[in-house]
Amino acid sequence: MNAEWRNRYEVAIDAAQKAGELALKHFDQDIAVEWKADDSPVTVADRSAEALLRTTLLGRFSQDGFLGEESGDSPGSSGYRWIIDPIDGTRGLEYRGELIAGVCRLPAMNQTFRALRGDGAFRGERRLRVSSVDSLDRAHVYYSSISWLKQAGVEQQFLDLVACTERQRGFGDFYGFVMVAQGSGEAMVDYGVHVWDLAALIPIIEEAGGKMTSWDGAIDLNRADVLATNGRLHAEVLRVLRK
Repeated sequence: MNAEWRNRYEVAIDAAQKAGELALKHFDQDIAVEWKADDSPVTVADRSAEALLRTTLLGRFSQDGFLGEESGDSPGSSGYRWIIDPIDGTRGLEYRGELIAGVCRLPAMNQTFRALRGDGAFRGERRLRVSSVDSLDRAHVYYSSISWLKQAGVEQQFLDLVACTERQRGFGDFYGFVMVAQGSGEAMVDYGVHVWDLAALIPIIEEAGGKMTSWDGAIDLNRADVLATNGRLHAEVLRVLRK
């Protein structure tokens, strides 16, 4: 195992824990919500958690790049780049264009999902593996929002997917993806995502044995459409979405 990868991964897990504790202080409190230019919300919890992560990670690895949802992109010279969504809890690590590690912290549930290339995916100390379901009629499908899928122009295709699968549940952003990673369901369909939403999830899904791509089957962090599956059903779900 690459020692530099491992070192950064372990620092990221610790930093995620501390940022989660900071964000949790604002949980279920009466805090002001601002609306950014893209109509997405932001609070003091977002900004303070990201500031802690930026200070911690760049304090240890000053030559690394950093891309944060709230603070923007700061290039580095080491070949490493941290990609951060503070409140969704996704912290991805990229090395020379390859996503090598991901950490997702759920402070209110006291759970950490994490993965390092070649080391497996975990929730806490439990090894994660995707499900073995290999037919759509037994599959559980997660999604972010019908309104987003309607905006993407695939409302009918998604309803066709609903018709041929066993069960469906709506979960915001990262949670449906980690549910797939731990084998609780077989597919997560999302639209309207950004690079900071996805960077941590790709290593977690893939190290758990699953697959994650855009709806055309390619991997593109700059696209708004994404599908994660247990791998066995990936081609079938893409076929329905692309009708």
